[in-house]
Amino acid sequence: MPTVAASDQTPLHYRVLGEGPRNVLLVHGWMVSGAVFDDVVEKLELTGLRLVIPDLRGTGKSGMAASGYTLEQHARDVLAVAEHAGLKRFTVVGHSMGGQVAQWVAAQEPSRVEGLVLINTVPAAGMQLPPDAAGLFRTSGGDREKQKIILGLACKQLSAESLERLLKDSVTVGKAAVESGFDAWTGGGFEAKLASITAPTLVVATDDPFLPPAFLREKVVNPIKGARLTYLPGPGHYPTVERPVETAALLTSFLAGLGR
Repeated sequence: MPTVAASDQTPLHYRVLGEGPRNVLLVHGWMVSGAVFDDVVEKLELTGLRLVIPDLRGTGKSGMAASGYTLEQHARDVLAVAEHAGLKRFTVVGHSMGGQVAQWVAAQEPSRVEGLVLINTVPAAGMQLPPDAAGLFRTSGGDREKQKIILGLACKQLSAESLERLLKDSVTVGKAAVESGFDAWTGGGFEAKLASITAPTLVVATDDPFLPPAFLREKVVNPIKGARLTYLPGPGHYPTVERPVETAALLTSFLAGLGR
């Protein structure tokens, strides 16, 4: 399994599936690892695709750094993975906080990013949660019961088996990644960068109780030139796990539309 050192020497682990020529970088969100994409990857037809799936610092098989859980550092880490994997041009798919990281990468490297898919993304401006929810989220690192409550609030169509797999993954995420990551994604603060995004952009909305379609249209679609919204009714915050077949179909359709 490939690993590359981040700018502060934190080991970043990633997986590569398929042989291309189209490169797709899949960036996961908060409180999970790259394993959150496993169900979608299983449903994707990999012919012509090369998927690169990193574990962000503090998650999965990547290093448990003491610091560096900012959106900017995550973006640098993702670009280090892209470089190491030899991705000259690529599409970025980001989920939740990973959608913020994907927006940062697309704004930072517009000449290299040929497509951008934002699944239930947190806006570049961040978002505030009610105090009780914020307290629950921020202190959930390593706490299976709190994480089970969070997933229960966020998801609409999660099977018991899928919930268990998510919990097994999320409970291993480092406490620093959970606490500092929460501060990073709620804080946002880089909306001025969005003007630099030139890639065709698809924003996927669901019946997510925290990020409803109207909110995503206002805060994500409208600030990105040429971005469009697609609505997948039914699932909550994790359509990659709740409805992987439909999510894979949306990705396949978007990638086919990019041409060569």
